[in-house]
Amino acid sequence: MPAEFLRLLARRFLLLLGAYLLLRLGFYAANRTTFQEAEAGQVLLAFWHGFRFDVAGLLLLNIPFLLLSLVPSRARGWQRLVQVVWLLLNGLGVALNLIDTEYFKFIGRRTSNELATIGDDVRRQAGQLVLSYWYLLIPFGLLLAVLWRLYPLPKAAVRHPSPEPPSTNNKPRTTKTALLYAAQVLMLAGLVVLGIRGGLQLKPLRTGHAFGQQPAVLGHLALNSTFTFLKSLGAETIERKQYFQSPAGLRQALAARPLPPATTAPRPDNVVVVLLESFASEYTGVENPGRRGYTPFFDSLATHGGLLFREHYANGRRSIEALPATLAGLPGLMDNSFITSSFQTNELHGLGELLGRRGYRTSLFHGAQNGTMGFNTFAGIAGMQQYFGLDEYPGGAGSPDFDGHWGIPDVPYLQYFARELGRQPEPFFSTVFTLSAHEPFLVPPPYTKRFAPGTLPIHATVAYSDFALRQFFAAAARQPWYRRTLFVLLADHTSQSDDPAYQNTLGAYKTPLLLFHPGRALPAANVHRITQQADVPATVLDLLQVPVPPRQLLPFGSSVFDSTATGRAVFLSGGSYFLVHADFVTELTADNQVRLYPYQTHALPAAPLAHPNPEKLRQYGNELKACVQVFSTGLLDNTLYHR
Repeated sequence: MPAEFLRLLARRFLLLLGAYLLLRLGFYAANRTTFQEAEAGQVLLAFWHGFRFDVAGLLLLNIPFLLLSLVPSRARGWQRLVQVVWLLLNGLGVALNLIDTEYFKFIGRRTSNELATIGDDVRRQAGQLVLSYWYLLIPFGLLLAVLWRLYPLPKAAVRHPSPEPPSTNNKPRTTKTALLYAAQVLMLAGLVVLGIRGGLQLKPLRTGHAFGQQPAVLGHLALNSTFTFLKSLGAETIERKQYFQSPAGLRQALAARPLPPATTAPRPDNVVVVLLESFASEYTGVENPGRRGYTPFFDSLATHGGLLFREHYANGRRSIEALPATLAGLPGLMDNSFITSSFQTNELHGLGELLGRRGYRTSLFHGAQNGTMGFNTFAGIAGMQQYFGLDEYPGGAGSPDFDGHWGIPDVPYLQYFARELGRQPEPFFSTVFTLSAHEPFLVPPPYTKRFAPGTLPIHATVAYSDFALRQFFAAAARQPWYRRTLFVLLADHTSQSDDPAYQNTLGAYKTPLLLFHPGRALPAANVHRITQQADVPATVLDLLQVPVPPRQLLPFGSSVFDSTATGRAVFLSGGSYFLVHADFVTELTADNQVRLYPYQTHALPAAPLAHPNPEKLRQYGNELKACVQVFSTGLLDNTLYHR
């Protein structure tokens, strides 16, 4: 391997590092509000840390290219082939990072292997996504053109008209050349391994290493999507956490709230859970007095008979994380989703199963194509006896209601849902997952003029979804089962934001929870207790006075009607775990540091308390560690219900 080839490799690699610097600048510019709490010096430091992840990600991505580069041929055809491979590989990396400039706004983290696990969903929506985000093709094309143009090629070999015949005395020189080549290959291999593992530290570079800086949210800036995507492929989806050796110590720290004992005979009320796509608290009027709201019907339901819990938080930032939390009490405390992980065969007792044993007819409705995000699979795991997707909708993909890409818009689908509920034998437990307030946020043509655009693209679709909800309740109210039904309304996650008050870690999870029963008064409750999606199973079972067999309800959530507790919420964000209480928010960082912040509704200060109460720090830190340990070891060892 001549020295020239090593120099060419170095120049090509530096060219890629320059491209990734531009991609990071673009990512920062597109998501600047996420990093607004960071000072300029901290942002620059995040850029500096980012080079380490760029080196690791680029080396991982370019292993095939590096192997081809070991062939020291100057032939023009061979060199062009190597260049094409280089461009194809790095075109994938560029595309991942450009996609994340927009995708990050929805999931709050860099892309991992969800693009592989929900590939069919991405493929079906590819045309619509390209039309919505066509402008990303411009920097993509420009960057690839620049990379192709600036790619350094070796000088053409000089042809001698009459080469000298080989000398019999050249054997020592040939041996020396071979040894030198082998030494250079070994040196290159060593540098590649060193670069991929991120240095000489004990453990190889991991995603969590990016979040050691302050504020931790800058970890997303230091990372690149190539690194997070490649590192997640084939990797164990969760790291084992072992903070407590004693089962008794673990149980004590966990502070799990058992289901309150039943005081009356079970009530065979119907239960309808409405999971509203992207229905963040930021868009409601009832939670934001003095600001424009986009949910007039939801607001009226909350103030006329409904029970709105005002300190409610989602357990994740993706739709695929909402179902396990809401139907089984399993929060999304890992980077990948439970539904697409190898853990989906673990023991799990969902609401569908627990109510099905009591004679309930159970079902899950989602107007998207069957198989979307694995919802049909999870329906069975959670004990839902029936799944209704696009295939079950009248006419299916051939229906005039089908939007051609994603599924059936909310107005016709919720009307269909109301009709189908009338055909279900009582008592029934049914969940519907809406979909219209999903990017690219298209309001169906009959309603485009009715719902004027707000300050964000999502606002009009949220208003449309709220109207669909109004129409659903109007249709349901005309049916005999209506007054015998408990309605649970909540969102899967948050989405776009233009209110600085919500643009922080806590605000990114702030969603509403509304309980409504048209036929009877709900028990008294503290509407300012902390609640989460994982509270839904215990809450429903408590209201219905349904006894649950031992160890068949997960310990993360509790009934919102448990007056002896102030509630809690847990989630994973930016490599840190968070535990929300009514007085403090606790953070457990990637390097196991515990931090405490004063709690304010949907607001998290930029810096933790400098001198927190030692007792609270220990208590809440241990509680959060216990939640993380139960979650990780429970999934890895299939022992979630064995504490």
